[in-house]
Amino acid sequence: MLLLTVPDEFSFSQTLAYLSVSSAECMYQMKDKKLYKLLKIDDIDLLIEISNPTQNVLQISFINQPKIMNEKIELKVTKYIQDWFDLDRDLVPFYQMAAHDPILSKIAKQFYGLRNIGMPSLFEALCWAIIGQQINLSFAYTLKRRFVETFGKSITWQDQKYWLFPTSGQIASLSIDDLTALKMTKKKAEYLIGVASLIESTELSKSALLDLMVQKGEKEAEKQLVKIRGIGPWTANYVMMRCLRASSAFPIDDVGLQNAMKFALGLDQKPTKDEIKTWSINWANWESYATFYLWRTLY
Repeated sequence: MLLLTVPDEFSFSQTLAYLSVSSAECMYQMKDKKLYKLLKIDDIDLLIEISNPTQNVLQISFINQPKIMNEKIELKVTKYIQDWFDLDRDLVPFYQMAAHDPILSKIAKQFYGLRNIGMPSLFEALCWAIIGQQINLSFAYTLKRRFVETFGKSITWQDQKYWLFPTSGQIASLSIDDLTALKMTKKKAEYLIGVASLIESTELSKSALLDLMVQKGEKEAEKQLVKIRGIGPWTANYVMMRCLRASSAFPIDDVGLQNAMKFALGLDQKPTKDEIKTWSINWANWESYATFYLWRTLY
């Protein structure tokens, strides 16, 4: 068992509420205010239980603890959870900014403690973004479930299956027909196999993109991503938000963002791109969190 101290500006209940938005989600399960997820750590399939016994502590229990349990494995699990819940980020400046913002002030109070729930795996983030292109969220979850349950790996505990996301190696070896059989378009099948192949060849990696962000800025990482077939500005910014943790990532053309701003401002129609740029001036370097909180209002 591990005990992980979390910041004051973190709410496990808000996290669970966000993670509950789709009953079709297959990458984790929730029961009795506890979160269950299967991780692959050093070739070990490790099922963990995350609970919140006291306000500033997360408790991580190992359901199927391996015979060889060491500090290295525990550290990797801890880092995964810190990344998944974005626990290393200081949110005080965001809440200070939001308190004086006409769009974010009420939303920030309503969802206080919610963090940008991410996807530590670059491949998973890219796949989810590609799968979700130009379809509604409900069908996107359906496609993801088919994708995971067809090509992923699972273990069973107490009559419940827990899944690992397919690896890039598995998907790179597939044919287009393997994916279109899941009711994906041919284009999406090509994009998924293409991205998997780039990751397998190490032409594309999370570490390289993070280094690029540090050395040349977040916009350079976006430029690198949009060079990839099937990845446009929306997909790139989504992945930068949810995986690379780029604070200024801003999918400004996102319909959900536009609708959320329309509702928040009480407008008769969705704001234009120029209007969004005007309203978001105060969000500088917090665009990703502003977007995430606005998306949250839609659920």
